[in-house]
Amino acid sequence: MLATSNPKGAVLTAKRNEGSAGQSHAGSNGGTVYHVRPGQTGKLIGIETFSLWYGVTQAIFDVTMGVERGLVTALIGPSGCGKSTLLRSLNRMNDLIDGLRVSGLIRFDEIDIYSPDLDVIGLRKRMGMVFQKPNPFPMSIADNVAYPLKVDGIRDRHIVAETVERALKQSALWDEVKDRLKASALGLSGGQQQRLCIARAIAADPEVLLMDEPCSALDPIATARIEELIELLRGQYTIVIVTHNMQQAARVSDNTAFMYLGKLIEYGDTERIFTNPINPQTSDYVTGRFG
Repeated sequence: MLATSNPKGAVLTAKRNEGSAGQSHAGSNGGTVYHVRPGQTGKLIGIETFSLWYGVTQAIFDVTMGVERGLVTALIGPSGCGKSTLLRSLNRMNDLIDGLRVSGLIRFDEIDIYSPDLDVIGLRKRMGMVFQKPNPFPMSIADNVAYPLKVDGIRDRHIVAETVERALKQSALWDEVKDRLKASALGLSGGQQQRLCIARAIAADPEVLLMDEPCSALDPIATARIEELIELLRGQYTIVIVTHNMQQAARVSDNTAFMYLGKLIEYGDTERIFTNPINPQTSDYVTGRFG
């Protein structure tokens, strides 16, 4: 069951701090350092003094950051730092966990996603999710991609066929499967299955793609294909990716957020994070002194 705590106080605190998180110059907010690379059309997701508890255990502490529209944002940090918890908070995937409690605000396109009257299913349709391990359904390749349309009651064969082809092309999988769309998706390789899951997410026509360590179960060749795909999707979608692979974050993202023990330590331009970070903790992490 989800509970919220002291939202009015959280809003006031967030508004005092919000300016720094959206600026391209270096700034700080209660210990967090910001030097964010701005997108051309501003912020799509605004996180304001957001905290989260699992029962009595606090997992996220007063995180404030903005996710720039159309850019790729990476969340990095050692295991248990809260990065996957934060990612899953963006589309409320954590809601089913017993004892979950949150405070602060997360706004998506200026909508408070923790508002009591929010359509959570509608929110998740606007935010496609890709998990650590590929999770194709036990059905054909085409039916996997078309599944979101069928859930929405779309049965028109032409629309379904066009959507399947578009999504598979966008996920760089079409040329590999176009002659076996009726074959079981379970017969694909691990890397192909992960790209199929990305195609399924794209088929729902989301604005955001949330990727929770999408390459952790893949070999280096399959990982390279996913990274190439992220580059192709850059600008078409706002992408937030959690990764343990710092080299991957450096390759694919525009902005990087470093988290440690549930706190946002530094958030900004990826190149600067990895070459000239401001916070000594960030420097220690990206240079391998801990983590």
